[in-house]
Amino acid sequence: MQTPGSQSSLHRANLERVVRAVRLAGSLTQAEIARATGLSAATVSNIVRELKEAGTVEVTDTSAGGRRARSVSLSGDAGIVIGVDFGHTHLRVAVGNLAHQVLAEDSEPLDVDASWTEGFDRAEALVGRLIEGVGVGRDKVIGVGLGVPGPIDVESGTLGSTAILPGWAGINPRQELSSRLGVPVYVDNDANLGALGELVWGSGRGVKDLAYIKVASGVGSGLVINGQIYRGPGGTAGEIGHITLDESGPVCRCGNRGCLETFAAARYVLPLLQGTHGPELTMERVVELAREGDPGCRRVITDVGRHIGSGVASLCNLLNPSRVVLGGSLAEAGELVLAPIRESVGRYAIPSAARQLSVLTGSLGGRAEVLGALALVLSEMGDSTLLAENGIGVRAPALMSSVR
Repeated sequence: MQTPGSQSSLHRANLERVVRAVRLAGSLTQAEIARATGLSAATVSNIVRELKEAGTVEVTDTSAGGRRARSVSLSGDAGIVIGVDFGHTHLRVAVGNLAHQVLAEDSEPLDVDASWTEGFDRAEALVGRLIEGVGVGRDKVIGVGLGVPGPIDVESGTLGSTAILPGWAGINPRQELSSRLGVPVYVDNDANLGALGELVWGSGRGVKDLAYIKVASGVGSGLVINGQIYRGPGGTAGEIGHITLDESGPVCRCGNRGCLETFAAARYVLPLLQGTHGPELTMERVVELAREGDPGCRRVITDVGRHIGSGVASLCNLLNPSRVVLGGSLAEAGELVLAPIRESVGRYAIPSAARQLSVLTGSLGGRAEVLGALALVLSEMGDSTLLAENGIGVRAPALMSSVR
C-alpha cells in the first residue's frame, strides 16, 4: 500500500509527471522533460529507462542545439485516440496515437442541422471504418474527442442553444457517442477545438495566449490562456460573434441587433453578392474570386476583415493575447482579410496590446477542429491507466477521472 509521502508514492508521482509532460507535448528530450517537470536530470534518466523497459515510452536519438539528445515519446502501442468533428455541412474523423501522430483521417458531407440521429449513425460508421483501416483493436481506443458547432452547457453536458442547432437542442452528445462506442468521450465546441488544434499542431505553436477565430456559417472563437482553453463557468466564453457593433444593425439569431456575426458570417455576407454573382455562391467561391481580382468580392472581404478587426481589438483590450489565428473558409483569403483586421486592431486596440499582437491565418485549414478533438483527449486522459496497463503501479478505478 502506498501512503502519502512514502518513497513509493513519490516515485509514482514522478512517473506520472514525466508521462504527462510527454503526453501533452508529443515528444520531448530528456533535458526538456527535466525543465518541464522540475525533476533532476538523473531522476528523469532513471524514470525514462523504467518507462522504456515497461513499453510505455519509446526513445530515439536526436539532436538539440547542435548536441546529441534522446527524444522521448509515448509508445505507438500504448493506445489510440479518436477525433470527431461535426460541422454544419460535414463530418470529419481522425485517428491518432499517443505520440501525436495522425494515423488515419477522412471526411464526408453531412447536413448536421437535419438529424442528430443520422449524424451519430454516420460518425459511428466512419469511426469503425478508420479503426479497421489502421489495423488496431477497439480495445486500444482510450477515448474520443467530439466537436460540435454550438455551445455546450457545462453542468448538463447538453447543447443549449436552439438557434444554432435547433434539431440538437437538449441532446447530450457525450452520452450519445459514448454509449455507441463504449469509451469515454470529451466534447467541446468547434471553435475551442480549432484553438487546441492550432495550438498543438499549427499556427499557435510556441505561444501560451491566443484566440482562434472561426468565421463560417457563424463566428466564434476559442480562447487559450496560459496554455489552457478558457471556457468560462457556463462554457460560453469566446462568443466573439455576439459582440455588438451596431445597436441599430441587423437582427442576429441570438435576438440582439448588430452583432459581429451579422456583419461577418457567411449567412449574412453571401446575400450581398448573390444578386450579381448568382444564388449558388459560397464563401469559398467568394474568396476564390477575390483572389482573382473580382472587385465586389474583394470589397466584401475587406469590409468583413474590418468588422472582425473591431472584435479582435476588444479581445486585445480585455485579454491581451499574443496571437490571433483566423480559421474557417475566410482564412483562405490571406492578406486580403488579414490586412483590414490589422488595420482595425491598430485603430481600436490599446497601442501596447496591438504592438504585441500577431494576426495569422491557421495552418491546418479545415482539419483544425478534428485535430483539436484529438488534442482534447490527449490533454484530458489520465496517466494512471497508461502506467497500470504496462505493469507500473496499481490500476486506477476508472479510465478517466472526469468526462466532459
